Order: sequence, then structure tokens, then C-alpha cells
Amino acid sequence: MLIRAGCELVFELPKPTAFTTLLNVVPERRSSLLRPDLLGVYCNGQRLTSVDYYNDSLGNCRGRFQAPAGELRLYNDFIVLDSGLALQPPRHGYQHLTHELSPQCLEFLLPSRYCEVDELSAEAWKLFGHVEKGWPRVQAVCDWIQSEVAFGDPHARQGRTAAQTFREKVGVCRDFNHLAVTFCRALNIPARYATAYLPDIDVPATQAPMDFSACFEVYLSGRWHLWDAGQNRPRIGWILLGRGRDASDCAMATSFGVVKLCKFEVWADEIAHVPAIEVAPTSTPMRALGQRADVRRRTRDNYATI
Repeated sequence: MLIRAGCELVFELPKPTAFTTLLNVVPERRSSLLRPDLLGVYCNGQRLTSVDYYNDSLGNCRGRFQAPAGELRLYNDFIVLDSGLALQPPRHGYQHLTHELSPQCLEFLLPSRYCEVDELSAEAWKLFGHVEKGWPRVQAVCDWIQSEVAFGDPHARQGRTAAQTFREKVGVCRDFNHLAVTFCRALNIPARYATAYLPDIDVPATQAPMDFSACFEVYLSGRWHLWDAGQNRPRIGWILLGRGRDASDCAMATSFGVVKLCKFEVWADEIAHVPAIEVAPTSTPMRALGQRADVRRRTRDNYATI
């Protein structure tokens, strides 16, 4: 299966501002790219060539640059070869004893900015302590979140934490996954937050705007396994961009100064073949690249941490 994915983010900068980005696929996915994910950084219509790329301490590929005052446009459009198979949970995944875990895994048992493990630990054990260890316990966490937390874009709030989601019983995909990460950590299951592109393949059609998709990973049977507490079912076509302790490690664009987000557009669709390369550095990419007219749009800052 071929999947074409990309995004366009436009910011207004009142003065020169430093940026970091998390808009390239995770390193282990690069070998499946049929068109590279070459992030275009345009400052006032001119491509910026002085972008420094590096792998952070979590293994994510980040870009770093200094942008002048004016308009900043971030644009990416790539094609990836995917297995076309639905993600399946590790139903017989073994939960390691805490003393067996590596120091790298132990980090993902600790509280973080959006995941208050200490605050929700007693609740986690009361709700799920009786469930069989391993994947059954993770599945019980996700099932509980699905049944108890109401999902909807009107509930979006950038600073909501896992404990607040637990108390308010409302949220969006990042809130669902923050709460799952927090419960799993409280139950001594290493868990980390992740963000990705996710096309709408083999799911009911929706008119909701496309967005980056929050998800999470748990460490069972010696490796990390991806799942989504928001949808809680197998999906096809995940393209991971980054992993971290929580959403603060996985912001798509982080500015070191005050900026205004003017446009936020994401696309991810199955395609039949690799088209010719088009270049549209200053036009609206989805129209310029001949995508469907009913393109889904999103103009909010849930994933642009300022």
C-alpha cells in the first residue's frame, strides 16, 4: 500500500524567532519512503537552507533553525510504502518485573508534565489491579477510558493533563492517550506518548478535519507496541513522527518566542501510484497537488507548542 502524507503550517512572526520541528518520520521508517520527507522551511516566500537536523535524546529526528520576522511556512509532502496490515495488539504480551527493565524503560514509569502518575496511582490500582498482567491490563485501561471519557473537538484544551481528564471525563485523542500512559505507568507498565499521521483507511467516512494523531506505546515482551486509546481498535497506515514522555516532547513545531499560528493543514491518504513530483512552494499545496476538493482542514494549535 502507498500512502501520501504531509502538512502545511504557517506562522506569523513579529520578530526573529528560533524554532524546532518534529515533522520528519522516525528514523526506522526512512527505508520505506518512496518520496523523501524533505521538510520545506520558507521564510517570507524564500526557502531557508540553514536548517540543522539532529536526533534528540529520545531518537526523534528534529529540525532546528532561526527564522526572520514575517511569514514562516513549514511544508512537507512524502510517500511511504506500508504493509497495509491493521495494527494488532500483543494479546499475549508479557509484563516485565520492574527490576528486569533497562534504565531507558524505567524512565517511562515516572511522572511527567501531562502524566501525573503519582496522583492517579491509587485510582489505577483500584480500577485495574485485579486484571491479569500484561496486555489484558493495558486493554482494560483503554476499555475503561473509552467507556468513561467523552470524546469531541469542543472538549479540546491545550494544557489538559491526565488527572484533569480523569476528573472531567472529557477530552480529545491526546487526552485519551495521556490518561492511558499515566494509568499504565502507575501499574508498572512502561508507556510513552507518540504522534503520527494516520489515514482514514477501512473506517467510516468523516467530515472532521484531518489532524496529527496521538497514540501511545507500551513495553511488553521485550519491545515497544503501538496502540491508540482514543480509537481502541486496529488501524491501518500508522506513520510515526515522534515519541516521548508526553505531548510536551512531541510538539510538531516549538517556537522560542511569541508567534501566531495562521494555518494548520494535514493530509494522509492511500494512493494508487507514485505521481510526478510537483513543487508548490508558495501556493496552497492540497489544491496545487490535485488532491480531492473536499479536503479536510484544521486551523488550531493543539499540536503547535508555543
